[in-house]
Amino acid sequence: MNSMLSVENLESGYGPMQVLWKPSLEVKKGSITSLLGPNGVGKSTLLLTVLGSVEPWGGKIMYEDEEVTYLPTHKKVDLGLTLAPEGKHLFGGMNVHENLIMGAYRKEAGQNINDSLELVYSLFPILKERDRQGAGTLSGGQQQMLTIARALMTKPKLMMLDEPSQGLAPILVGEVFETIEKLQAEVGLTILLVEQNVEASLNAADYVYIMHEGQIKAEGTADEIKGSSDIREVYLGI
Repeated sequence: MNSMLSVENLESGYGPMQVLWKPSLEVKKGSITSLLGPNGVGKSTLLLTVLGSVEPWGGKIMYEDEEVTYLPTHKKVDLGLTLAPEGKHLFGGMNVHENLIMGAYRKEAGQNINDSLELVYSLFPILKERDRQGAGTLSGGQQQMLTIARALMTKPKLMMLDEPSQGLAPILVGEVFETIEKLQAEVGLTILLVEQNVEASLNAADYVYIMHEGQIKAEGTADEIKGSSDIREVYLGI
């Protein structure tokens, strides 16, 4: 399997505060790769730096064998890289359908808007049912689905998901993860997942990186990580 995304010795931060201390990781094409670790260790910052919302200080980001380290965010989105952020960055005053249309701002995505809508509604039947409902009135789980669905409207090849199950009831966590696995299996997406829910992450992921204090401390297949009580205890608290 070839590499879709590779991050080498990435450094970034906010103001004078360095958050990423040279983590390196690779996301294979067609895989679900999970980035685990406690809160505040730099996982979201890594996604934002890959996307370009946080500027890299050093290191290298390769996407489909092309260096994109300092490429502006909109150009990365044009290449098929997208982020479904946590915190549901939705337009609350707009309905579901309008939010989805706002996701299709890439030229290529705009041309295929009906196909994209069809795909999204088949993956998320609840959104089809509520397509005229205000996004702000949806439940937390539905808002999370809409956030993922809207990112899907950009017609990505690689989707980064930041805490997709945050704040959701356990039953909804299951639904969100089923959807993530569907995106891989049925849509052929490559996924980089940042998630607090360790069990669900390990069950969904092909490969896992463990981050601590801005560095990658361990990596392996999901089974290897599950099988290592040391790693689980020291870094994941399970």
